[in-house]
Amino acid sequence: MSFSFNQTVIDEFRANAGRVGGPFEGSELILLTTTGARSGKPHTVPLGFLRDGGDAGGLLVVGSAAGADRHPAWYHNLLARPLVQVETGAEEYEAVAVPAEGARRDELFARVVREEPGYGEYQARTRRVIPVVVLQRTHEAASGEGGIAGKLLDVHGWLRAQLALVRELVRERAREEPRGGGALPLGLQLRQHCLAFCHSLEFHHKSEDAGLFPYLEQQHPHMREFFRRLDTEHRAIARLQQELVQALDGPGGAGFGERVERLSRELEAHLDAEEAQLLPVLRALEA
Repeated sequence: MSFSFNQTVIDEFRANAGRVGGPFEGSELILLTTTGARSGKPHTVPLGFLRDGGDAGGLLVVGSAAGADRHPAWYHNLLARPLVQVETGAEEYEAVAVPAEGARRDELFARVVREEPGYGEYQARTRRVIPVVVLQRTHEAASGEGGIAGKLLDVHGWLRAQLALVRELVRERAREEPRGGGALPLGLQLRQHCLAFCHSLEFHHKSEDAGLFPYLEQQHPHMREFFRRLDTEHRAIARLQQELVQALDGPGGAGFGERVERLSRELEAHLDAEEAQLLPVLRALEA
């Protein structure tokens, strides 16, 4: 679909709570917004979808590109930046995009074809394996507190929840490894959730360094040394985060589990100390 046609569908979707006419009249669509792998800019596309039917209640989207020999651009984007925005017409939410692999992909694609036979025709046109992507809604860690303090707690809660999920996926992988060696590949589910966590953590710390901390230091000059310590911790955590991302593409994910645990220890201590010092200050600003 051309950019102009896509934009027409997007505008109509947003103006009519998810309902569109023309060739898509009567069809259920979502708007998927990814971050450009090279540009870093948001890109929105209208897509058909199916419901996953699993416990997580995710949605399935298919990278058919109408049977073209290349994956669609949005698929390349979500491999680089797994955190995406989903609009259903009734709501908008954040999700982690996880391409299905192996037998799981084949099972899902067979179900897709049973419900929408056209996708089977697309697969017959190309030698590439058409990807099926599960959009897994992210954990919402709402603190219930308002203001800047509440926003800080919400972000910290999200980061803790995503890191806990990554750690659980690492443990699941370890349990599945055969005795006597032979580490399993990390897999796309672990990779995508790890990247989503790392990108969000990086954005959060850069936002604090560029905005929140300078503002608070102006209001509370006596806290200057505390903010210098947080800056040092941010740099140390960034190094651990970079090592973790590099390990994702290493042979067999060597040392990945150990890096996850080390980052977890450092980050938990950092978040606890930051909350202990900043929350009283942030609450006082809004009292």
